[in-house]
Amino acid sequence: MSHTQNLISLYEQDILLWSEDTVNKLKARDFDHLDIEHLIEEVEGLGISQKKELISRLIVLLEHLLKRLYVNLPNEYNGWERTIRTQRGELEILLDAAPSLSSRWETSFNKAWKIALKNVSKEYPNVIFPQEWMSDRSIEPMLNNDVWLESHGENGKTA
Repeated sequence: MSHTQNLISLYEQDILLWSEDTVNKLKARDFDHLDIEHLIEEVEGLGISQKKELISRLIVLLEHLLKRLYVNLPNEYNGWERTIRTQRGELEILLDAAPSLSSRWETSFNKAWKIALKNVSKEYPNVIFPQEWMSDRSIEPMLNNDVWLESHGENGKTA
């Protein structure tokens, strides 16, 4: 069995052990014995994962903002607001860890909006949701502004 076959086998058997082995080889500058194909896959996957996480967290944030703004279920407000705070915090952490994701905010927002709107519309078919986000959709306001307090009454309906 060749060394490459051993690496492939290690990758398939134990990704954590493969990762540690790869890091050790990189630190030692032992480039000749790296499992390059899987290393490329993992690095590409990391970028894809970050982009998907941005969209996924935006979907959850937008769903809960829409529910808090337009669904008149006061007993649910605290739970929705808690989820909003959690997603905002996680988005801040993600954007701090990968600042280049900020350049993908607008595209990600558009994708997330379509999915969030579709989801809440199915969940609450009797509620009329706006077809476009009605506030500032840039990063800072989305992560900080409690829009239900700013432009809506306490019950979430337009004042």
